[in-house]
Amino acid sequence: MKTSIGVRRLIGAATAAAVMVGIASCTAPAPVVDPVVVDVDDLQGTTVEVPLNSSLIITTDWSDVDGYTAQLSDPTIAEFVRGADTGDAAFSPRLTPKQVGETEVIVSNEDQDPHAVEFTLEVTPIQGG
Repeated sequence: MKTSIGVRRLIGAATAAAVMVGIASCTAPAPVVDPVVVDVDDLQGTTVEVPLNSSLIITTDWSDVDGYTAQLSDPTIAEFVRGADTGDAAFSPRLTPKQVGETEVIVSNEDQDPHAVEFTLEVTPIQGG
């Protein structure tokens, strides 16, 4: 009988240890942080730092948020997402980081020629929430 109780305790301890190792090896998702919000007129010639787990929202006074385009010198660093106007809501254009690094960005508005701004986007490592 003692052997049976000892084996059960050993199995219980091994199971608990396995669960703890399993929990410890899980990686938590990156915390969500607020986006970086900058007006398009304030971007010219600047360097904007954006954490990898965030995004850069480009605000504008113009109603044609969907008229903005962007060229990135290194598209592996971030992705440009055009703004949209659904009639019920307007969504500003944004840059979503893909990896840590730096890229030159030219944002222009096809309806507001020659309104184009050039700036540097620096994607920094993940920040805590």
